[in-house]
Amino acid sequence: MMLSAAGLSPEEEAAYRLLVRTAGAEPSEVAGELGVGAEEARLALGSLLAKGLARAVPGEQDRFAAVAPDVALAARLHRRQEEVDRARQAVEQLTAEYLAHSRRREAAQLVEVITSRTALREQLRLLQDNARHEVVSLCRAGHVAMTSQENTEELAALRRGVGYRVIYERALLEEPGMLVNLADGITLGEQARALPSLPVRMIVADGELGVLPLVQHTAGLTQLTAALIRPSSLLDAVKALFDSLWERATPVALTAKGSPLDSDHLYVLSLLVAGVTDKSIATQLKISQRTVQRRITHLMELAGAQTRMQLAWHAARENWLSTP
Repeated sequence: MMLSAAGLSPEEEAAYRLLVRTAGAEPSEVAGELGVGAEEARLALGSLLAKGLARAVPGEQDRFAAVAPDVALAARLHRRQEEVDRARQAVEQLTAEYLAHSRRREAAQLVEVITSRTALREQLRLLQDNARHEVVSLCRAGHVAMTSQENTEELAALRRGVGYRVIYERALLEEPGMLVNLADGITLGEQARALPSLPVRMIVADGELGVLPLVQHTAGLTQLTAALIRPSSLLDAVKALFDSLWERATPVALTAKGSPLDSDHLYVLSLLVAGVTDKSIATQLKISQRTVQRRITHLMELAGAQTRMQLAWHAARENWLSTP
């Protein structure tokens, strides 16, 4: 059933769908459709009448027709969305009050320690699901709680308009399937950059809540330890670290303002400058190394460069990788 968000029970939805498909129906017909008794069918129809989703057919006793979905359901969904928005605002206000009082009661409330992968995975999911403005993240090679491909919450957040700025460690970009996954995120609006190495993993949502693993992934590590960081000087330091790394990182893009390159050549150039090998690019993008090298040769000719180092210098000078 798909109309529960509009406040319909499964029985009400089944009855409404019958009315939509027909010019009208009597309680006996609805009972047959739902596989229930006549009394249950009358209750479902009465509920639809009360909710403005059905109307009595003039001149036909005990016969009911559907009110147009775009009239009845759209209005109900709009009201429900307003209720959800008001509830979300109330939650945000209550959370602010809770945190303000908890800080005064106990400084330890500023940092909560997470000691299991399951708990960390759930916290990462909630953090992104609740984000409203921007998520920033440092992504190192070797996942702790989940792989980038498993992070479906990011794609959902991007689709609802949440901004993402992500810095990837070069070794992560060479992991199988990573480049295709990265391209999907960039297509949806993620701003991506890369560095040869990153000091830590971290993620911060809306500048208000951060997650930082306290022990880096090592062989034989059986217990994960991570910190959930609320507004504090520590969270300010984490955000400042991200900003400083962002300024030094190399953009990875499919489009760039003022760039003469198409998406295929620009992506290859981004990965080349980020230090990803030809073989890894070819394998992950499912093209031959000859094709990768041919694209690089085209870029060098376009830049008038004799070496790849000259190509990278020309791309930087001409802002070929400058994202919008």
